[in-house]
Amino acid sequence: MELIRPDWPAPPWIHAGTTTRGGGISSGVYSGLNLGDHVGDEPLQVARNRTLVRTALGLPSEPLWLTQVHGCQVVECGTTMGPGHTADAAIARRAGEVCTVMTADCLPLLVCDRRGSVVAAVHAGWRGLAAGVIEGALAALGEAPADLLAWLGPAIGPTAFEVGPEVREALLAADPAVASAFQSSAGDRWLADLYALARSRLMQVGVTEIFGGGHCTWSDPDRFYSFRRDGVTGRMASLIWMSAPE
Repeated sequence: MELIRPDWPAPPWIHAGTTTRGGGISSGVYSGLNLGDHVGDEPLQVARNRTLVRTALGLPSEPLWLTQVHGCQVVECGTTMGPGHTADAAIARRAGEVCTVMTADCLPLLVCDRRGSVVAAVHAGWRGLAAGVIEGALAALGEAPADLLAWLGPAIGPTAFEVGPEVREALLAADPAVASAFQSSAGDRWLADLYALARSRLMQVGVTEIFGGGHCTWSDPDRFYSFRRDGVTGRMASLIWMSAPE
């Protein structure tokens, strides 16, 4: 099983990464390591895939699997444990609690502080960005933004994410500084750079240590699920957790 790990200066007891579709048992359009239980795959196969992830990564507990709705709700591990919580970001302050978001083109954002005392996983598609999910998650962390490290996991790339004018207008209304994140496409369509949009939001709240952002889920079908490319498809998971500090 492959895990794409952040290349960032986090303390060694911070563990993080994004799964790919390799190594699982799902078949058909979900072929590989589908971890989404809401996309039409066989529930037993999804459960076995999740067990494979927990075993391969040596996870200290069951991840907090969220019901994501492209909003800005944040939950905290330990106070709201168990499956099915409706939220698009999770934070953890204790060792052994695993924050998780699932994606198949949307941007997974993983965050920790330099001291390694708190972590977060954020599901940041364009709707979440417009709604302020990054700002909400960082506020819930309660740490100075200058002390945070952020990693942008695999998402749809800037040459593949075509959107209509209403999407561009919504994102510009929320953040007028991101006009350069859009390139004109055919007709009234635009190519949007999710990575640039997220970096702008992070920098505006004071986060300067930003890493990742080099993958495109749409253009790499062997490694990544992509909803925009395939319609019915699986989901990758981006996970972050702390072990006991050294």
